[in-house]
Amino acid sequence: MDFALSPELLELRDRARAVAADGVARFGRHNDSWINGYSKEFARVMAEEGWIGMGWPTEYGGQARPPIERLIVAEEMISAGAPVAAMWFADRQMGPTLIAYGTEQQKAEFLPQMLSGESTWCIGMSEPDAGSDLASISTRAVRDGADFVVDGQKIWTSFGHVADYCYLICRTSDEGPPHRGVSEIIVPMDTPGIEVRPITDMIANRHFCEIYFTGVRVPAGNLVGTEGDAFKQTMAQLAHERGGIDRLVSNRALFLHARAKADRSDPRVRQEIARLESEYRVGRLLVYREALGQAPAGFSAATKAFCTEHEQRVAHFAAACLGPAALLDDEWTRGICYASSYTIAGGTSNVMRNILGERVLGLPREPR
Repeated sequence: MDFALSPELLELRDRARAVAADGVARFGRHNDSWINGYSKEFARVMAEEGWIGMGWPTEYGGQARPPIERLIVAEEMISAGAPVAAMWFADRQMGPTLIAYGTEQQKAEFLPQMLSGESTWCIGMSEPDAGSDLASISTRAVRDGADFVVDGQKIWTSFGHVADYCYLICRTSDEGPPHRGVSEIIVPMDTPGIEVRPITDMIANRHFCEIYFTGVRVPAGNLVGTEGDAFKQTMAQLAHERGGIDRLVSNRALFLHARAKADRSDPRVRQEIARLESEYRVGRLLVYREALGQAPAGFSAATKAFCTEHEQRVAHFAAACLGPAALLDDEWTRGICYASSYTIAGGTSNVMRNILGERVLGLPREPR
């Protein structure tokens, strides 16, 4: 079995590597660049290269290219720290979700803005009392004539302060079990009644936000999919989020820097390097399997847990190798400290293991 990339894919990788290096030179290098590296200018560069919507159907402006090509481009961008955040959510989740569930009018209105790199999206998902338990959300959208009126609060909403649109997960009905009555609505972020409060985290990032919705009127035509039956849509887009290459290579640059500084004459250090490199290759195969559609349904939870826990071990290795220097260089200090978020964002590792046990392995739930 040959795992080597074809000459065409190697050429794409080299081109992506060059564009990423140029992006870093022009717009700066960012740890976890898919969420910390916000640059509209670089989003337009990605669009000019044809690297937004690579796998989308051609009838919606995409290129119908194999998933492995997008994966190769994304791996090079994030590993280098190129600032892809402005287009990342639209390319990774919102575009595929609209193609799968949106109306033709919604596709015509929103997809071209994504493909050009002009629109930035945030996802209104978690709430103060409903983090990983999305069936417990309480933000509500009530039908009023031709509009929905939205009231509620979202938290940990990345890019809420700069986004053009919020893809809002909300409740439109209380009938039936908790996962029923959930709907998805596109909310323009310049709509009256929206208040955004950025949250400064421990390393001074401000991409996380609280969003308050007070009497926000949104056209009913912005409803995506079936009213009250969108929980399965949300689960589908979470699979895009959890099984991607961003969950493996966010601090790849940190590892390479620490490896270069490590005392490789010490057999214990060599052993740790070998362990992390082996884990990286395992994680890469898991991500490739997700991208190629070869993983079982729901297995993105396992991919996410393995890859993000690997990234935390990378941070521990870097802190040990760099020693006091890890506290003196802001760039690497931020990279090390930020790693604690990896196993929380997008669903905690405990939740991922529950999903794996129940939905993939078919294990029984513990009686309550």
